[in-house]
Order: sequence, then C-alpha cells, then structure tokens
Amino acid sequence: MSDIVDKETRSRMMAGIKGKNTKPELVIRKAIFNRGFRYRIHEKKLPGKPDIVLKKYKAVIFIHGCFWHKHNCHLFKWPKSNPNFWKKKISTNKKNDLQNINKLIESGWRITIIWECSLKGKGKPDFEELITKLCDWIESSEERLEITGCL
Repeated sequence: MSDIVDKETRSRMMAGIKGKNTKPELVIRKAIFNRGFRYRIHEKKLPGKPDIVLKKYKAVIFIHGCFWHKHNCHLFKWPKSNPNFWKKKISTNKKNDLQNINKLIESGWRITIIWECSLKGKGKPDFEELITKLCDWIESSEERLEITGCL
C-alpha cells in the first residue's frame, strides 16, 4: 500500500517526531522534581540513555512511546504503508530495549518503564496515583516497575 502523503511531507512529519524531551517526559520530570527528587536526563554513559537517571537511588526511568516500543495496547497499530520497514524498525527497537535493560540490571540499576498509554488515552490511571506509585518505587528497593494504562 502506498503512503497517503508525498515523500516531502512524510519526511517533514517524521523529522518533527522528537526522541527526547517529549511531552510525556517533561510531565513526569516536572512531577518528580516537585516531589523533591533530583535527577539527570539522557545519561549517555548508560545503556539505552535512560530518560531519567536518579543516581542516589540507583534507579532509571524510561518513558516509552507505545508505537515506537510496540506496547500491547490500544495506541499501537502496525502501519499499513511500508510494513516491512516498520516491522524491522520496531522489532529492532524492542530487541535493543531488552538488551539495554539487561545491561542496566547487570550493573545494579533498578528500572521503571512508564508507557505513553498511562499518560493518555483509554484506561490511564489517575496522574497523582501514578506519580505516588513512581515516587514510592524510587525510594524502595524493588528492582522493576512498569506503569501502563492498559485495562
């Protein structure tokens, strides 16, 4: 199936998609900062360049877009145009996520993944409850936390 827009338009659209400092990241960062947590962002020395790094707690937070990281929720749909490209691209993203998480765990880091669907769309939890859960996890010794909006 061919694309519904011309190549120039598609290129401009794709160039506008940010990889860091996205709206979901900014919302989470602001909320945990307001609760007194201090952090670094996109630490290049760590596998996967986590969105938020809390060294004091040996904790990292990834805020994943449901499309780019193939989350099993209502926000993920396989594109109809150029399906082979997208299957390869998204599968590679998933594989890299798993490798990076394993490397972080081996290095003693604790990991949270916050899915985009937990911040928007059907089934998203109450935002204050989400932040409380996240902050409680940061101060705990639990190794993993995954926050999703799936019902």
